Amino acid sequence: MSSPAKPVPSPFRSLLIPTIAAVIGLAILLNLGFWQVRRMAEKEALIAKVDEGVKTPAVPAPEPGEWGDTSALKAADYRHVSVKGHYLPGAAYYYTALGHSKGAYDGPGFLVYSPFTTDAGWRVMINRGFVPQGLVSSDFERLEEAPEGEFELRGLLRKSEKPNWTTPEADREKRIWFARDTDHMADVIGLGTGDLAPFSIDVDHEFTGPGGLPQAGETVVRFKNDHLGYALTWFGLAATLLGVYLTYATTLFRKQDK
Repeated sequence: MSSPAKPVPSPFRSLLIPTIAAVIGLAILLNLGFWQVRRMAEKEALIAKVDEGVKTPAVPAPEPGEWGDTSALKAADYRHVSVKGHYLPGAAYYYTALGHSKGAYDGPGFLVYSPFTTDAGWRVMINRGFVPQGLVSSDFERLEEAPEGEFELRGLLRKSEKPNWTTPEADREKRIWFARDTDHMADVIGLGTGDLAPFSIDVDHEFTGPGGLPQAGETVVRFKNDHLGYALTWFGLAATLLGVYLTYATTLFRKQDK
């Protein structure tokens, strides 16, 4: 006597856990995709704002009474501003590498930062421009001396930044930084930070030094915008997950019909 046929499990029961897992996975992948779409829109808005700010006439730099408004300072990043006053002694170097410079020099080198006191009495670090790494020490000593006299400088406001765990530590002895930490720069060169602006100013190309150095006006205003590619990747993974789930479900129902 033959044994009774073993009942085929209901495909709906077999699909319960895979369906829950697929819904959760699909929700995560779609959310990541839409988040990248939002980031793409934000990046495009930032690029448009920076392009507009670079081309507009300079406005007075934010005064100390405005420094407490962090959102306003964030919005002012890359704004074309002006300050009046004179340079103070001292210099700091920010290591960088220029790929497509506006001037004659590019490659690895340093941006020279000098302290500047304004007619209103507060101070700000000024990025006077780029110098190539290959210069001998005597040339660096000459170039780090800021010009004397009163100036009305114009340039792009850049918010100060703090190094993260991937940033090499500053070389205090040689006064070389790998992040635009102007508070630390001012502290190391002996200025203190009491009345120092929480931003620096990258002066325009017209303020390039004698002989072409320091080479001013080299602010990098290009932004990497890969968010569309990332969004398509997440949406593609979501479509793949949905396809795998539907294939599995179809296979189960076909077995039930046999």
